[in-house]
Amino acid sequence: MFRKYGIAGMLMIVFAQINFFLKIQPFANWYFPIIWFGYIFLIDSIVYKLKGHSLIYNHPKTFLLMLPVSSVIWWLFEGLGFIIGNWYYSGLGNFSSIFELMLFGFASFSTVIPAVFETNDLVRSIHLFDHAHLKRKHKISKNFLRTLTGLGIAFLLLTVIWPRYFYPLVWVAFFLILDPFNYLHKTPSIISHLKDRKLKIPLSLFIGGMICGFLWEFWNSLAILQWHYFLPFVNFFRIFEMPLLGYIGYGPFALELYAMYNFLGSITKKYKFKYK
Repeated sequence: MFRKYGIAGMLMIVFAQINFFLKIQPFANWYFPIIWFGYIFLIDSIVYKLKGHSLIYNHPKTFLLMLPVSSVIWWLFEGLGFIIGNWYYSGLGNFSSIFELMLFGFASFSTVIPAVFETNDLVRSIHLFDHAHLKRKHKISKNFLRTLTGLGIAFLLLTVIWPRYFYPLVWVAFFLILDPFNYLHKTPSIISHLKDRKLKIPLSLFIGGMICGFLWEFWNSLAILQWHYFLPFVNFFRIFEMPLLGYIGYGPFALELYAMYNFLGSITKKYKFKYK
């Protein structure tokens, strides 16, 4: 059965899409949370239709908790973005106050993780990667985990110290730092699939990130409030605002969100908001 909130989500997407051209305020300014919550509701309803089980319908508390977690994580990236200088925004002057702008930021950023995870659930529900496996198991030693964590810390430092040359590393640094911790604490992790050989979750997340990345850029290109990019050495062949090679980062970004979210789940066990 198609859930009613899925129909509401579809209507929200249609309204926002039409309003890209009509520019009715204040909805034109607030397009991002409107269209992305619509997307989340629609995809969740499709997942429920396919599986009989979905994040919002079966785990509403987890979904609600995911919203502030998502916002906090993306604010972290915004802080790093200020240092790196790869993206900036236009149209912020359309908001009447700093409070309204911050509220818009919280509402918008709260959709990032749910959108990626819902898209991952959709990809998994069509069984695209059910039979994707590594050829053999890989031993996961503590030295291997320490090496990954060390690389992640080095990548993050390089990104901050020499952003012009190392800015792409920000989209894998937190994954390398946190996924080993998750593995050691028996929290859902990507590294664990080196042992069980199953690639369904990593590949579905990667594809989910790429799908969301394309939609982020597509809808951004139509909006009043937009972000723009300057990516040293690859700032060419743009699809919407994003240079073509920049799209490569959305797959690893999804894996990074998975590691960051589950890390928070592992250190706040009483909330039980792990995702796998």
